[in-house]
Amino acid sequence: MTPREPLHEMRPTTRFSDRAADYARFRPTYPAEAIDAILAGMPALARGGALQAPIVAADVGAGTGISARLLAERGVRVIAIEPNDAMRAAAEPHPLIEWRSGAAEATGLPGASLDLVLCAQSYHWFEPGAACREFARILRPGGRLALMWNDGDETDPVARGYYDLVREASDGAGPTSHQSAARNPTLAPPFDPARVRRLRFRNEQRLDESALIGRAMSASYVPKTGPRADRLVRGLRDLHARHAGSDWRVGLVYEVLVYLDELNEPRP
Repeated sequence: MTPREPLHEMRPTTRFSDRAADYARFRPTYPAEAIDAILAGMPALARGGALQAPIVAADVGAGTGISARLLAERGVRVIAIEPNDAMRAAAEPHPLIEWRSGAAEATGLPGASLDLVLCAQSYHWFEPGAACREFARILRPGGRLALMWNDGDETDPVARGYYDLVREASDGAGPTSHQSAARNPTLAPPFDPARVRRLRFRNEQRLDESALIGRAMSASYVPKTGPRADRLVRGLRDLHARHAGSDWRVGLVYEVLVYLDELNEPRP
């Protein structure tokens, strides 16, 4: 069964409240190459990627700060916008990250104040028209919008088995819709799908049995209790037993999808 309503109408600001701890512990990070691509060519970067002037970014729908920390580790000043109190509380502090409650459609940030807006694993939860208008408002001329997803690579047998089990447990309401949104994000003016740069990278998350189960339980559409949750856990244990390497871990493979668009040309 597929969702009867768009993802942005399915309680996006509250549905992760009971998942924050699992999200912080078991969600994958992103490869350095993807972060390099998001920052590449920005005026504040000197040759070789060294930061020669401050970059100010908003990570919108920042969750527990996985992508915000990756930017901050490059010297980027990050304003992490996350509406869910539990998710913000689960985030590790970083001196270059400032956390704020807010929504993609109404961030509360000043106009023309940012060089970069990043939405990592979050854009599908936003109403595209209102979110894009807000991103255009808060970006400086020449500012960049970056959308990024870890999308399960089901050509890999572990990922295929994992997502088959999750689809069964969620009654089909989750992964298919999220994967479709990641592969075909809906952009609204002034951002232009015809102008967007599309990039792909590989990512792999090494998981022991408990982490594989925790990764599944971090998804908002997966039941945490009841018969379907019990079947999911049994299936994940079997999947792990069949594919674990000598380190007693399996590799969950992702295709990292990155979409980049500039608001317009910078002022001379």
